[in-house]
Amino acid sequence: MKISLKHHFLIAMPGLQNPFFKQSVIYICKHDKNGAMGIVINKPIENLTIKKILNKLNINIPPNDYINNLNKSVIIGGPISEDRGFILHSFKKKFVSSILISKNVFITSSRDVLEYIANHTKSNNILMTLGHCIWQKNQLENEILDNIWLTASANNNILFNTPLSERWIESARNIGVDIFRLTTNFGHA
Repeated sequence: MKISLKHHFLIAMPGLQNPFFKQSVIYICKHDKNGAMGIVINKPIENLTIKKILNKLNINIPPNDYINNLNKSVIIGGPISEDRGFILHSFKKKFVSSILISKNVFITSSRDVLEYIANHTKSNNILMTLGHCIWQKNQLENEILDNIWLTASANNNILFNTPLSERWIESARNIGVDIFRLTTNFGHA
């Protein structure tokens, strides 16, 4: 039986030099016999916040005293469909296109979640991305065998609350790994 990496992190190995994926942490949203889909969770888009996206889409933001979450950076979630938005969140409310990933994490791509966020800014568990990552059948498994990625069970604190610049190091540290002590040389027994 194949193990699913859904609700896991892929942590880029130090030797990964691809400019897009170097020092990336990817949250796996789907993994089955046909391939995988994930979202990079630590690469901010410069000068783009949730509030700017809401304003651009003409979504009304009521006046309130707590807009901190609307000032969160939008993340470049991957090189595929960079114009398509995805929201990782822990809202229990149902939205038009929500998919349950784990007990407390959903992914939603419909406008109604944005309207909800504009009116419920006190929730910390929001991550907005543009784009995503896709792996074809067996592609991700081969990349793991080629020592491109570490895998770890997802941690919601890292996913939603750890500063973006610290997620690569903290994801590895969470599984007891000092990412800077890893080598890119490997062998198979």
